[in-house]
Amino acid sequence: MAGVQTAVALREQGFTGTVTLLGAEPHQPYDRPPLSKAVLLGKAEGSAFDVDFEALGIDLELGREVLGVHPGDHRLDTVDGPVPYDVLVLATGAEPIRLAGAEGVPGVHLLRTLDDAERLRPVLARQHDIVVVGAGWIGAEFATAAREAGCAVTVVEAADRPLAGALPAEVAAPMTSWYADAGAVLRTHARVEHIEPGSVVLDDGTRLSADAVVVGIGARPATAWLAGSGIELGAHREVVADDRLRTSVPDVYAVGDCASFPSGRYGERLLVHHWDNALQGPRTVAANIIGETPAVYDPVPYFWSEQFGRFVQYAGHHTTADTVLWRGDPSGPAWTVCWLRENRLAALLAVGRPRDLAQGRRLIEAGTELDPVLLEDPARPLKAAVA
Repeated sequence: MAGVQTAVALREQGFTGTVTLLGAEPHQPYDRPPLSKAVLLGKAEGSAFDVDFEALGIDLELGREVLGVHPGDHRLDTVDGPVPYDVLVLATGAEPIRLAGAEGVPGVHLLRTLDDAERLRPVLARQHDIVVVGAGWIGAEFATAAREAGCAVTVVEAADRPLAGALPAEVAAPMTSWYADAGAVLRTHARVEHIEPGSVVLDDGTRLSADAVVVGIGARPATAWLAGSGIELGAHREVVADDRLRTSVPDVYAVGDCASFPSGRYGERLLVHHWDNALQGPRTVAANIIGETPAVYDPVPYFWSEQFGRFVQYAGHHTTADTVLWRGDPSGPAWTVCWLRENRLAALLAVGRPRDLAQGRRLIEAGTELDPVLLEDPARPLKAAVA
């Protein structure tokens, strides 16, 4: 997404030079969200971007893995030989974290690429017993699809709740019941001891039957290939970019899941592994490469998830908030959580309330002061809670 959007944005903003898009995968560039939904369930054959690369004058080099970069020489090393560049954009995304000891065990899957989804599609079609390791966003979305396909699903999560790495305990707690409501089993405080063909063994000795195992325990920036390049990496091995998405070396930018950036809005460096970041960041990169009107990147982060019949949306960044307010009953089908800092909206999570999300996102961007009492009334539009 980030690479394709950068190439397209360069053309849209008037760049007339050569644009080459290098990708390790052999497939036409594709969108990832449908992989855990329509593609997985056989409702779509693929999710290729509707982009006419030839008409835009973008050279696609597919199946060409990049092995290293030499910024001093403005040169990439690839499996098919060196590639020179004037300006380089790193958009290598993230790669799934693998479960230790599970490599090579038959029936163990990841879900990140089109090939992953195509390997899993017949598993769902055969209605196998499936164990999902990890109750994060991807684990919940895969479990949703597997239940829709008629599979028996058990989700094992090491933490005490789903989405433990993403949301505070009191916000994630209401989501626990969603699994049982959908006919899936959620086992928290459950660590995988090892996986063997046909079963998953937990650290308490429990043995779970598993025709297939899907591992969804997070992702890390795909940056190992940058070793020795001199490009600065951060605590999570992500490329450290500045507020214009420039890296620590000249003529190299980084965008999407592989890069962090400093947020003036939130006063800290953000590493955002979500689709919208890979859509918005490229416009900033293109503007700064062209250089006519330098652009600063400081978005309100946004993402969505479809799980267990619910549409979940999140905007902002909640860690600096000083107040948490609820709109609606979290045991019901539609509710919103608002995080405030000094009576200004810092973030919100909306379940089945897309209007709250749309209005809240604009309020975050504007930094509008709100009345907390008015905000808590779910019958009142968010925008009507302005102080």
